[in-house]
Amino acid sequence: MQQNHRPAFDPRAFLCLPKVAEGRTTAIYERNETVFAQGDPANAIFYLQKGRVKLTVVSHQGKEAVVAILGPTDFFGEGCLARQSLRMSTATAMDQSSVMKLEKLQMMRVLHEEPAFSELFVAHLLARSIRVEEDLVDQLFNSSEKRLARVLLLLANFGKEGSPEPVIAKISQETLAEMVGTTRSRVSFFMNKFRKLGFIDYKAHLEVHSSLLNVVLHD
Repeated sequence: MQQNHRPAFDPRAFLCLPKVAEGRTTAIYERNETVFAQGDPANAIFYLQKGRVKLTVVSHQGKEAVVAILGPTDFFGEGCLARQSLRMSTATAMDQSSVMKLEKLQMMRVLHEEPAFSELFVAHLLARSIRVEEDLVDQLFNSSEKRLARVLLLLANFGKEGSPEPVIAKISQETLAEMVGTTRSRVSFFMNKFRKLGFIDYKAHLEVHSSLLNVVLHD
C-alpha cells in the first residue's frame, strides 16, 4: 500500500507569505554589525535567513563570553515570549547576514494559528534547551581541550541533521576562546596540536576531520 508523505514544512517559505507580513521586516547586517544589544528592549523574534550570528554576554565585571553561534534557519531572541523584557545577550553578525524580524504580538498570533509552524518552533526551543544543558555539562566536567574539539565539531555540523560541512567559515581564535571559556593562547596551542595529529587542517580555510571525535570520546 502506497503511503502519502507530507512535504517537509519550510519555515523560510512560510514566513514570507503575505499572511505573516504584518509586523515582519527583513534587514541585511554587515560583518560585526549589531542586530540587538544586551539590555535592549526584548520585543521581537529573529529568524536568520542567511549568514551567521553570534550571541555574546558581558558580565558585570566586563568579561565577555560567546554563548551561541547561529546559522541559517535558526531563531533567536525568543526570550521575549517568556516575558523577558530586556535582552540578556548581544547578537552580532559574523558575516553578511539576512535577518527577518517578527514583532512579538505577530509571532504569538502565528504560533496560535499555524500548528505546523508552532510544532517546528517548539522543536527549535527543545533543541536549544538541550544544547544549553550540554554546554553546561561540558563546562563543568570537560577540559578546555575537549571543549574546543566539541565546538569545532558543532561548527562543522557533526552530530546534527544533514551531512557534516567540514570546512568552517572564517572564525577567529579569540571567538573560539570566548566560546570555550579559555585564553587565546590555549586555543592556539590546542589548534596546533590538533593539526599535527591530523584532526584538523587550516590554511585558507579551517577543515575539521571526523577523527577529531577521538578527542571528545577519549577519557
